[in-house]
Amino acid sequence: MLSKFDDYPVHQTPEPVAHPATGDRNSYDRYWFNGYSSDGEFYFGIGLAIYPNLGIMDCGFSIVRGSEQHAFHGSRRAPSEPTDTSVGPFRIEVLEPMRVLRVTLGANETGIECDLTFRARTACVEEGRQRWHQNGRLAMDATRFAQFGRWQGRINYDGKTVEVDPARVYGTKDRSWGIRPVGDPDPGGAPAADLPQFFFLWSPVHWEDHCTHFGIFENEYGDAWHWDGAIVPAYENPEQIPGVEAAGGPKVTRVEHALHYIPGTRRAGGATISLIEEGGARRDITLEPLLCFRMKGIGYTHPEWGHGHWKGELAIGGESWKSDEIDAMAVEHQHIQQVMRATCGGRQGVGVLEQFALGPHAPYGFKEFLDPA
Repeated sequence: MLSKFDDYPVHQTPEPVAHPATGDRNSYDRYWFNGYSSDGEFYFGIGLAIYPNLGIMDCGFSIVRGSEQHAFHGSRRAPSEPTDTSVGPFRIEVLEPMRVLRVTLGANETGIECDLTFRARTACVEEGRQRWHQNGRLAMDATRFAQFGRWQGRINYDGKTVEVDPARVYGTKDRSWGIRPVGDPDPGGAPAADLPQFFFLWSPVHWEDHCTHFGIFENEYGDAWHWDGAIVPAYENPEQIPGVEAAGGPKVTRVEHALHYIPGTRRAGGATISLIEEGGARRDITLEPLLCFRMKGIGYTHPEWGHGHWKGELAIGGESWKSDEIDAMAVEHQHIQQVMRATCGGRQGVGVLEQFALGPHAPYGFKEFLDPA
């Protein structure tokens, strides 16, 4: 099955580009973005992914402002053309690769709309390849890169309009592809012998003239099976970014974290993340929460609109909830991002701290699948 990309010298296998290199049902290719105001007034999340071996493409757009979160969900049969990145009224356009992208959500029954342009302020930060085995099976094998930028445009929801001003609205683009658990659970097989366990932290932060990047996966003992850290220069506009080959900046050789949790939850009440540079220089970044976004708004652990589930040829849906009225310990509310005010050496920045902690984690005292702090 040929596609427009087959006219470019980009092939990695003898197959056409539209044919994935693996037959694993969990194969995926995803766009993900966040955006947030520097004062924590609002946060929005965006996602779109194709699951070629499931024949599904889905997407989501969600905004939290004050105590309310509103979400748009969409799903369709996967298109045969890889350049078609649309689901009903939702579309992502790459205007300039690794520089400028546009996300639009046209008029639809949910009342949630947007027209947003992302402009990069750093080169791309390539994370290390992420491989994770669960119960002896390869559950994750993915490549990921992140890029820092600013947003411009507007968002409409619930009869309200949010003007998105690039002078105060920052964000991160995240692209990943490979294998990760999606869709319905695999049938049959022996039940797991141990409690499910997953611990993940991810924190991109914007500063005046640079950006910092932090990420870590740990097992139940607090041992890291993957980590990333970077310090990269920032630019006023995308045209100044020197290239995609390397983001530049000091080399980070180790990362550390220290969270204190809000009692009765698995949500941070504050944190310090540390980037240790080659030669021993240390950057301790203190994070203070401003706003909490539930990732289920764009499908993550959503009981109905989870990633890679067949919803029909085309389906869209919307929902909203009050943040102070939900069950904070429900499974679908554990994967979160918090807008964070950041402080380091007298300098202030803004970013997020993504958190997803299921199962035991000895350093923070978690012993069961979902016992709270």
